[in-house]
Amino acid sequence: MTEVPTTPPRHDPKIVTALRRFAISITVLNIAGYTVLGFEQPWLWPILAVAVGYTVETVLEYIGARVEKRRPRFAGSGAKGILEFLYPSHITALAVNMLLYVNDRLWVMLLGVIIAVSAKWVLRAPVRGRPRHFMNPSNFGIAVVLLLFPWASIAPPYQFTEYTDGAVDWIIPAVIVALGTLLNAKLTGRMWLIGGWLVVFVLQAVLRGVLFDTAIPPALGMMTGVAFVLFTNYMVTDPGTTPSRPVAQVAFGGGVAVTYGIMTGLGIAYGLFFATAVVCLVRGGYLWLVHLRTEQAGTSPAPAPAVEARGVPSESGKAPVAA
Repeated sequence: MTEVPTTPPRHDPKIVTALRRFAISITVLNIAGYTVLGFEQPWLWPILAVAVGYTVETVLEYIGARVEKRRPRFAGSGAKGILEFLYPSHITALAVNMLLYVNDRLWVMLLGVIIAVSAKWVLRAPVRGRPRHFMNPSNFGIAVVLLLFPWASIAPPYQFTEYTDGAVDWIIPAVIVALGTLLNAKLTGRMWLIGGWLVVFVLQAVLRGVLFDTAIPPALGMMTGVAFVLFTNYMVTDPGTTPSRPVAQVAFGGGVAVTYGIMTGLGIAYGLFFATAVVCLVRGGYLWLVHLRTEQAGTSPAPAPAVEARGVPSESGKAPVAA
């Protein structure tokens, strides 16, 4: 049995930097979205989403600290420590509100935020002796809302460029790609995952065209949209719920693309979100299987370094260090 730590784990400086930059980026994107781009959700909703996300994260951290007999991560760490603690829930809350469209039913969007933040505490698997969440938080919250409420939908992709035209329509995704590539190359180390995701996405689009007579140009054309670019650089690459090794990263990204292709071929809408959830769930099952086999073999896994950060694409939503 692994002894429960009595002190909160330290944060990997690179992951903290990535979370901070992503938190700033998604905040700027939301401000721009409500002022110049064309976001259609009420302007008060992102504020309420963040408030609920902060509250749920804080309450669950307090409960978790009491159960694990340690100090809460937000206690005694000063303003900087509190900000670092809130980065993941900030990212998750804004992402859920930004990507969901639930008409005027505010409570459904807030339910998505609660589910997304709570999932990090419920859906966990042991990784080298420490519990790690394995479901991409914001993606999971969105997927659950789409399943529970068939009338809900994803925010229309055109909202990212609704009030722009001409060269600006291309500049926006270009800037997102540049910033996302810098973030993933320098800090999260998820470029192998992005490569596997993009290559297999192209292959599945062509294969669907050959086998099912799907129009290949439109299937590939969605890759040029802002929504796809955001998903590629900030959702599927969540460092807390994706592998670290290059081969495993390629398998994860390729697995999401393959699952998306199968779902799309079956006529299942919102395949990007459901595919990501399915692959994260499979990875979580694999982590549990490895843990159970290790326990049965009577061997103790090498203790993981005391490093943790939650986030999205943490969410990041969500979240931090992966196995």
